[in-house]
Amino acid sequence: MTEAPTTTPTTPAPRTGGFQQIDGRSVFAHRMGGGGPAVVFLPGAGAVGLDYLAVQQRVARFATAVVYDRGGTGWSDPVPLPRTAAAVAAELRALLTAMGIAAPYVLAAHSLGGCYAHRFAQLYPRAVAGLVWLDAVGRDWDEFLPVEGGLAAMERSAPGLAQSVRMRPALREMHAELLADHPAELRDALLEAKLSDAWLRSGVAERSGLTRIAAELGEGPAIPDIPLVALTVAEQDAPAAVVAGKTRMHAALAASVTGGQHRVVAGTAHHRLCVDCPDVVASAVRRVVERAGG
Repeated sequence: MTEAPTTTPTTPAPRTGGFQQIDGRSVFAHRMGGGGPAVVFLPGAGAVGLDYLAVQQRVARFATAVVYDRGGTGWSDPVPLPRTAAAVAAELRALLTAMGIAAPYVLAAHSLGGCYAHRFAQLYPRAVAGLVWLDAVGRDWDEFLPVEGGLAAMERSAPGLAQSVRMRPALREMHAELLADHPAELRDALLEAKLSDAWLRSGVAERSGLTRIAAELGEGPAIPDIPLVALTVAEQDAPAAVVAGKTRMHAALAASVTGGQHRVVAGTAHHRLCVDCPDVVASAVRRVVERAGG
C-alpha cells in the first residue's frame, strides 16, 4: 500500500455545510435535522458526503443527519492516502465531538465506508447505536467472494489516475446524471471538483488500501450486537458469483446480531443505490434509529 499526497481542488467549497478544525486540518461536514441518535453517512471511495444529499434530506425528517468528507477527500484538507481505518475512525470521532453531536451514533456506511464503520465500532463500541450497511465492503469479504471478486482483485482492476483522466468525458456524463436532482449551485461545484486531478487521485489512492484495511479489521472484534440493517445491491451486470457471495456476506452479517435484517435491492447499481433508492435507504435507517431508541 503506497501513500499518495492529495491536494484540494481549486473549486471553492459550496455554501452548504462548513468546516471543523481537527488536528490542525479543516474537515468538511454538513448537518441537517435534529434528534437522536444522530445518523452519520460514511462515503465510499471516490465519493464525498454531499453525494448522499437526497438520503440525508429524508433522514433529517426524523433524526439528525450528518455527511462529511474524510481527510484527504472532497473539500477536507489533504492528508497522505490511503490511511489506516483507525485514523479515519479517530478523525470522525473528533469531528462529531467538535460539532457537539452526542454519541451514540447510527453509522450508515456505503461501499468502503463499511470498513471504516466497523473500525469505529471496534474502537468506540459505546459510541455506536446501530449500523446501516449500504452495499458495503466488510472485513470478511474474501471469505465469501470468489478470487476474481476479492479485495486484491478489486485493487488491481481499479483504474489509476491516468486512466481516470482519460475517462473524464464519460465520468462527466455519469456524475451529471447522478447529481441531476441536486441544487444547481451545489451540483455545478460538485461536478467540477469530481473531475479535478485532486479528487480523482483521492479515489485511486483510497482504493489501493483494501487488503490492508481488511487485515487491520481482522485484528479486532466482530460487529457488536447492535441494531443493524444490511442492504445488498443485486447488480444485473455484475458476475453472478460476485453478487451471490456479497449477498451471503451481508446476510451473515445481519444474522450475527440480534434482530438484524438483510434486504436485497434490485434495479440499481452499487454506486447508484442512494441516488435511485433514497426512500429504501431512508427506511433502513429509520428502522435502525427506532430500534436504537430514537
